Amino acid sequence: MNNPKSADALDAPHEPQLPADAHQHDAPALERDLDPDRVAIASQWQLTWWSFRRHKLAMFGLWVIGLLYLIAIFAGFVAPDDPTKQNRRAVFHPPQMIHFIDKTEEGTRIRPYVWEMDRQRDPDTLAISYVPSGEKIYLKLFGRGEEYKFWGIWTTNVHLFATVNPRDKFFLFGADRLGRDMFSRAMYGTRISMSIGLVGVVISLFLGITLGGLSGYYGGRVDAVIQRLIEFVLSLPTIPIWLALAAALPPSWPIYQQYFVITLIVSLVGWTELGRVVRGRFLAMKNDDFVIAARLDGASEGRIIFRHMLPSLTSHIIASLTLAVPLMILAETSLSFLGLGLQPPAISWGVLLKEAQNILSISQAPWLFIPGGFVVVAVLAFNFLGDGMRDAADPYEQ
Repeated sequence: MNNPKSADALDAPHEPQLPADAHQHDAPALERDLDPDRVAIASQWQLTWWSFRRHKLAMFGLWVIGLLYLIAIFAGFVAPDDPTKQNRRAVFHPPQMIHFIDKTEEGTRIRPYVWEMDRQRDPDTLAISYVPSGEKIYLKLFGRGEEYKFWGIWTTNVHLFATVNPRDKFFLFGADRLGRDMFSRAMYGTRISMSIGLVGVVISLFLGITLGGLSGYYGGRVDAVIQRLIEFVLSLPTIPIWLALAAALPPSWPIYQQYFVITLIVSLVGWTELGRVVRGRFLAMKNDDFVIAARLDGASEGRIIFRHMLPSLTSHIIASLTLAVPLMILAETSLSFLGLGLQPPAISWGVLLKEAQNILSISQAPWLFIPGGFVVVAVLAFNFLGDGMRDAADPYEQ
């Protein structure tokens, strides 16, 4: 018996199979990327991007990291208040939730607001508490508030969102023991914590590529000396070394000097893994045909290394760097949390978490742990991005 459904299936044109994790709206783009004619003429960077784009967690991590760096760049604009301004009437003020549906006698409309909180003291225990007063504090986009220097160039008072009445205050993430706005402090802390990862990675990149490349290209005694240096650095207990070096910093140093030295300390320990990766790849490539051809053509050693060998490692280096940035962020956060890194008035996620070291904070102000959530999100986003870039680093093998 003939099966009409089978006959129709034989007559139907063959369609390329898409990845199982592809969403329906991504199907046209993925079909175009998998077209054999396009793949045959695509460059390595195009193949890498197509492979990376199919990694959903990596794309999510890319968007999150981009958002965090936008916050770091425009911290003064995003933060509604001065992060150093103290308010004795708002000590340990709880977070206020933003409401968008405003119901009044005139009707219902969409208008963001928070409930105003009154400060009260228990006559028996003398404990301070906050209760809704029944009044609303209305918010608006691109409002005016505390003055700040935009990129340190000009002074302005325009913020992403602010209260309609400049005299009103609200605390989206609550306030600390000095009444400072935790949301504004977290936004400013993003600037240091996210930038210290990039600066540290640049230093690690230079050391790893230079020493790893020399070790793999020349071999012999040069390789032996550099490998013993790497083994010595790897044998050192990381956290005690960080603590010892950070404790040696004079507390009287200004913030920018502390920032530079903390970044240097973290970088001097973090270059060894990249150095070994570069050394292994150089050992594998230095006898390849394209390297021998360049050497016979009279190319200098510097041109062979930087023009011919290093470009072959670009994708691997980028993947390694994205996985190294969260280690830098965690290192700075750990040192600052232990009181041996950046010190107030500097603002970083580690400095903010230092405020939550006592039992009082855990019991009365758990919102002081919110900067720890930023650390978790940033580290996970970088790890997702690094995994995606590592999988896409060799598109020809997929």
